[in-house]
Amino acid sequence: MSFDWLKRYMPRSLYGRAALILVLPVVTLQLVVSVVFIQRHFEGVTNQMSRNVALELRYLLDKMQDLPTQASALDASREISKSLRFDLVFVEEDAVPKQTFRRWYDFSGIVVARTLAGQIEELSIVEMPDDRRISAYVQTRLGPLEIAFDRPRVSATNPHQLLVNMVFFGVLMTVIAYFYLRNQLRPITRLGRVAEAFGRGQTLPYHASGAIEVRAAGNAFLAMRARIERQIEQRTMMLSGVSHDLRTPLTRLKLGLSLLDDVDREPLERDVEDMRKLVDEFLNFASGSAEGEHQRCDPSALARGVIEDAQRMGTDVVLTKADEGELAMLNPLAIRRALENLIGNAVRYGNTAEVAVLRTEKTIVFRVEDDGLGLAEELHGAAVKPFVRLDPARNQDKGTGVGLGLAITNDIARAHGGTLRFGKSEKLGGLRAEIIIGA
Repeated sequence: MSFDWLKRYMPRSLYGRAALILVLPVVTLQLVVSVVFIQRHFEGVTNQMSRNVALELRYLLDKMQDLPTQASALDASREISKSLRFDLVFVEEDAVPKQTFRRWYDFSGIVVARTLAGQIEELSIVEMPDDRRISAYVQTRLGPLEIAFDRPRVSATNPHQLLVNMVFFGVLMTVIAYFYLRNQLRPITRLGRVAEAFGRGQTLPYHASGAIEVRAAGNAFLAMRARIERQIEQRTMMLSGVSHDLRTPLTRLKLGLSLLDDVDREPLERDVEDMRKLVDEFLNFASGSAEGEHQRCDPSALARGVIEDAQRMGTDVVLTKADEGELAMLNPLAIRRALENLIGNAVRYGNTAEVAVLRTEKTIVFRVEDDGLGLAEELHGAAVKPFVRLDPARNQDKGTGVGLGLAITNDIARAHGGTLRFGKSEKLGGLRAEIIIGA
């Protein structure tokens, strides 16, 4: 059996689901107790008490049965009605109500009227305007007789007290349980917030707390975070050492080549320069977005700075749109490198580039479009892999890269908890690259 339709109506947050698990049994229990216990108990008690009153009324009516006048009937039954606490009075036909009256929420009144009518055939109307008195109208040989008596004689007093107590203590215990449950769920929420921040490249202070299982998960996260940070640090140190070790022999090679003739020197110097660029680009890829820290900055101002620097270098790039908004937690150095990579690719494989910064309530989008040949959809996944050159779509002669620019940009987007997405530029006809980051 599939319950997919039920998921649409279920709370999505952990607090909401926990509250539902807590409140639903309490409400169900109260409803069951109300229906099963209250209805059956008070209905049985009311029925038994009404039968007792009906027997007393039957005895009183039998004593008045053979008397000739209303006055003699009242005189003969005065002692009995006084002892039974009945108030008797003969009324006119017009004074008799047309139908039985009770308040809409007086459920015990249904049982009272039904029981009295079943025990006394002469009974025509029962009035129950409040919880204090009842008036029963009986058709006798001498005329309509109104018999008034106290309501507590036929139904239990204050039957709502059980409901009030049950609802009060149910709400009280639910509130207490909610605060306790909130304290238990708070460490889980905090762990999720710290884990999400770490996925965005931020390291927030955290210590494991809460139940044993939550503490175990928190300690496991701290150990995992420490291992990842240690591996990143070791990788950066190793690559820095490799870069330093490779730069020294490359420098010696350049010095040695400078002693050769121009015909032999120039091709070899180009090879050495390509090797240097390869080492620098690989180092940038390996370091990823480790440089710099996240801080609150303006995405639009950051994009403007990158574009101004590119324009000073003679790059044909313009900022077409920049939505303003609140400051966002970004790594300025990493975002700057990602935009420079996208703009460099755009002008390398096209003639012009356009940049836009779009904002919604939940996302920040850096969009770069060009007028080049574009990129086939089936190559979008391969474009972000390291050392992949998409020769059929992007001419290798247009640049000296080794296929790490988009891989670096993709890593930076992931470090911010976002993604790098490609598409076709509807305006320029080339490639549209978007860095989508959660606001």
